[in-house]
Amino acid sequence: MYLEIERKFLVSGFNTEGLRFKKMKQAYLSNEGCTLRVRIADDKAFITIKGKTSGISRAEFEYEVPIEDANAMMNLAIYPPIIKTRYYAEVGGKTWEVDIFEGENEGLIMAEIELSSENEEFILPEWAIEEVTGDKRYYNAYLAKKPYKKWE
Repeated sequence: MYLEIERKFLVSGFNTEGLRFKKMKQAYLSNEGCTLRVRIADDKAFITIKGKTSGISRAEFEYEVPIEDANAMMNLAIYPPIIKTRYYAEVGGKTWEVDIFEGENEGLIMAEIELSSENEEFILPEWAIEEVTGDKRYYNAYLAKKPYKKWE
C-alpha cells in the first residue's frame, strides 16, 4: 500500500514552456466509499483505487493495465471522462504536477505536490496562488461529476 500525501493549489501565471508533460484522460468507475479510477496517460494506462482522505493523506493502490482494457473500462464510467495536460515543474527539489484541464473543466489550472509527511516543508511557487487541499470540489472525481464550467 502506498500512502498519498498531497497538497493542492489553484494556479495563475504558469509558464509551460520547456516543461515535460503528459496528455491524460481519466474516468471514474465508482466513487462510493473509495474512488476507482482508470487513467490513460500518453501510451500507458492505470487502474487506481483511492481510500478516504484523512487530513491530507489517503491510501492509494495503482496498477498498470493494457490500454485496450483501459479504453473498455472508460465505457463503464459513471461520469464523462476528465481530459487534462499534466506538466511537471521542479521547484526547490520537489516535483510539482500542474494540471491544465480541458472540455467541461477548461479554465481550471491546479497544482499538486506530493509530500513524504503531512508536516513536510516545501517552497511555494509564485504561480501557486490559493490552497484548495481540503476543498472536495477540486477532487478530480468531483470535477467529473460537477465540472468547473457548471459551478455557480
